[in-house]
Amino acid sequence: MAEQSASGAVADAAGDTGARGLDAQTGQSYEHEAHHGSPASWVAVSIIIVGFIIGGIALPVGPVWWLFWTGAAIVVIGGIFALSVHILDEWY
Repeated sequence: MAEQSASGAVADAAGDTGARGLDAQTGQSYEHEAHHGSPASWVAVSIIIVGFIIGGIALPVGPVWWLFWTGAAIVVIGGIFALSVHILDEWY
């Protein structure tokens, strides 16, 4: 216990990499652009979420298999729509 370094000694040696410390060291601004995505991407993700909700509700209430597979089909349709609007090209 006597060999423990003083409080903050490691942080001082490594530099401040806190909330804005690393950005200050690299000279980059800590303010970043907003990543909102296109409206078509939001629609695609909404379709996929609706499909998951429908499929998720279908299992504990029955299971109601036709409703589950309807939800799964909606997820697939949403995925195809997402690929058709090039949703994967929008990552930042």
